Amino acid sequence: MIATTHPLRRTLCGLGIAAGLTAASVLGGGPAAAEPALEPTIASLAGYLDATMTTAADGRRPTAIADTGSASGSSSGSAGSRSSDAVGEGPEMSAYLPAFAYGLLHPDAAPPGANRWDCKPTAQHPRPVVLLHGTWLNAYDTFSYLSPRLAKAGYCVFTLNFGKSALLEGGGLGAVLPGRYGVGPMADSSRQVAAFIERVRAATGSDQVDIVGHSQGGTIANHYLKLEGGQGKVGKLVSFGATHHGTSLLGLATLGRMINNAGIDILGFYRPIIGAANVEQAIGSSFYTTLNATGDTVPGVDYTVVGSRYDEVMNPLDLAFLRPGPDATVANIALQDGCEQDVSDHLTMMYSPRATSIALRALDPEGSPTLACTFNPWFFGGGGSL
Repeated sequence: MIATTHPLRRTLCGLGIAAGLTAASVLGGGPAAAEPALEPTIASLAGYLDATMTTAADGRRPTAIADTGSASGSSSGSAGSRSSDAVGEGPEMSAYLPAFAYGLLHPDAAPPGANRWDCKPTAQHPRPVVLLHGTWLNAYDTFSYLSPRLAKAGYCVFTLNFGKSALLEGGGLGAVLPGRYGVGPMADSSRQVAAFIERVRAATGSDQVDIVGHSQGGTIANHYLKLEGGQGKVGKLVSFGATHHGTSLLGLATLGRMINNAGIDILGFYRPIIGAANVEQAIGSSFYTTLNATGDTVPGVDYTVVGSRYDEVMNPLDLAFLRPGPDATVANIALQDGCEQDVSDHLTMMYSPRATSIALRALDPEGSPTLACTFNPWFFGGGGSL
């Protein structure tokens, strides 16, 4: 937690200074209409200070600098969003809760079997598999169950942590905890994924990859395919609980978008709290208008789209599903079809034996034709095992 206290202190300090300046302007008797708008952000505070600065006798005027504390990294996007490889394989987990706990202590750990850069695809599995995590998650706590099973089946598996953004960089309160990634602007994350896939293609000698994406990861894959040069470089996209058309989050995001459309920027108000990616994933956002302007799919890709009826994030279920366009195939699958005892929610879906078997069959229908069906409890996952 030491690494997270510094951004939090800076935010509280900035908010305190902003509040103090606002109070001072009121107590000073200045007319409210003449004061610049002051929002609880460092950039707004800098603008306020600039507006109140006076020119010195020699003609110079001091200027405030809005330092967000952003650091350089393997980013392909803005200074406020970065990506990094997942390194140092962590242990295999059978349930989300212990994986989450491990991910807090080892936020950049690789899931078992992943990022073995000397792996060479075989004739049976010629395309490496790239795993993309979701919002406020990381590569390890999302894929510590699926990744080793893919590796044992003979796939070359690769993954990264994308959309890394601190609180003051727009990542929201979730970014205060270690390993809460996928919070930066999604276009930035898509460019980071694009750069990573180029590295995977170069290392493996493969023209194409397959992608398995959870939640925002499925949407990032779609953005990469449509807007970041991914068409022709992906054979199959398998998504679980993906926010392909946005999320209503039990209706809250829908309500927020309606209020926004009425002229009150309520989602903008919550952006510093929930992060850029969450605001963009609210149903009806401009991000989705652009993403789906030409349809749900791109030619030449085989899509498998999996959703759960017990998903508290992706509801209604149809929001996760895709409509096939020209020269694309889409299989929309409800996790409970033929297996009612699997009651996985949004997070535990990635620790469901049935979900894993669906992924394996989607990637290789002949080599993994059988679907598992076991009890997978809501919230705990992993067949009830911790």
